[in-house]
Amino acid sequence: MTRLATKIEAILYLKGQPLSANEIAQLAGCAREEAEEAIVELMSDYAHRDSALEVMETPRGYSLQLRSVFENLLQVLVPAELGTGALRTLAAIALKSPILQTDLIELRGSSAYQQIQELVELGFVRKRRQANGRSYWLEITDKFHQYFEIDEGNAAAITRIRRNVEEPSPAISTDAIAKVLGNQ
Repeated sequence: MTRLATKIEAILYLKGQPLSANEIAQLAGCAREEAEEAIVELMSDYAHRDSALEVMETPRGYSLQLRSVFENLLQVLVPAELGTGALRTLAAIALKSPILQTDLIELRGSSAYQQIQELVELGFVRKRRQANGRSYWLEITDKFHQYFEIDEGNAAAITRIRRNVEEPSPAISTDAIAKVLGNQ
């Protein structure tokens, strides 16, 4: 017979999102009070283990998650999830790098401001103030090259695309960069 705490551990692992005590009890097939006792037992077990995981109570419920001391590994090892708009903005920056932020906004629209911020936070884009102006220069970083596995041959292909596409629309930029990156 499986311990209730072990069953709840499996539920939290499989669901991969915070669950309320009521949801956990329903999924485990037990009373809420029993589920809460088992959750406390599980939290105590994890607190005393030398484990990369922990059971935490969050505002949205209980979750099995990576300990905060390992967040740096998360950023390095887990690929960033970029939406279509952010990918198109990144493609435009890669094709025109360096590009003035004002030029990119003209090309991509005002939603690119938020996408640029996201790309800077993820480390794919570097932003530096223009020497004689109010805008910023945007350029791709080494992390961009590593993440998309761009070696010298691929970088040369991007340069050729950059030269051949005079006024790229966002769709052309995305398609061109996707071909170079092997649709990654």
